[in-house]
Amino acid sequence: MTHYLLRRLPSALVVLAVASFGIFAMVRMVPGDPVSTLAGPDATPEARAAIRADLGLDQPLLTQYVHWLGQLAHLDLGTSYRIGGQVKDLVADGAVNTIVLTLTALLLASLAALVCSVLAVVLDNRWVNAALSFGNTLAIALPTFVTGLVLILLFAVVLPVLPAGGTPPDGFIARPDIAAQYLLLPAVCLALGAGAALTRFLTEALRTEMRQPYVTTARALGISRRRIVLTQALRNALPSAVTVLGIQFGTLLGGAVLVEAIFTWPGLGGLIEEAISGRDYPLVQVLLLLSVTVFVVIQLLTDVVHAWLDPRIRIGGTGS
Repeated sequence: MTHYLLRRLPSALVVLAVASFGIFAMVRMVPGDPVSTLAGPDATPEARAAIRADLGLDQPLLTQYVHWLGQLAHLDLGTSYRIGGQVKDLVADGAVNTIVLTLTALLLASLAALVCSVLAVVLDNRWVNAALSFGNTLAIALPTFVTGLVLILLFAVVLPVLPAGGTPPDGFIARPDIAAQYLLLPAVCLALGAGAALTRFLTEALRTEMRQPYVTTARALGISRRRIVLTQALRNALPSAVTVLGIQFGTLLGGAVLVEAIFTWPGLGGLIEEAISGRDYPLVQVLLLLSVTVFVVIQLLTDVVHAWLDPRIRIGGTGS
């Protein structure tokens, strides 16, 4: 397994290196200028030039990029132009809320997919399959903002049992019961689409396994359908499902931006919007590079878990 991981690392590092330069250049091609935002419309050319020199924006693009890489190497993410303060502190504050929301949604999506898929294959009932198909289609088809507004209307207005938005006032650890109430609606809203996609894939993977010869043999030996699904088919269907789960995690991170806006959840989504609108180069660069890094790491971990579950895909057939 270590050999497989080391074989995959170079390509991941190349992706990050290319992405870092692409992000750095792309941010500066966006219309607008942080100097104009900071100086104001009535600033003199001398004042603008002084601000530009102070921010280092008067240097050649390649020089700025190398300087930024040097800062990253020393774990210095820079200072925010618009919001103020250290970028690492701003990112850390928003990342906690986004990570909690995303991981909760991932857990809900995984549990729902596992339960629904196993029930659909074990029961193998026409009505169950029809209900599952309808629910999956509805969850995928409805836009996130529609789902979020419906959830708020039902559970915060018509039946006021859950808060409509915000985060726990005392944090997530002080009162877990209160934290769960604040977390439930946005997590369910975020998990619906990913859970439906994962359910559809895992159900089809299990049905494919149930058509394999080893299942026919097991049924001939008198082993129940439920036991075959739980002890054999599910284990064989999991490796490919893990790959889909990794992709859905990336989808959840992207969807979290909209969900955070709907439920006024102060995470990285709002920070990204504020940074882009203010042309806050240091903050935008770090947030975008962080997003790419998370995607790359998740895909790398997904490949490693896939290889662990299914040794046939390990390069060269070596592991450990």
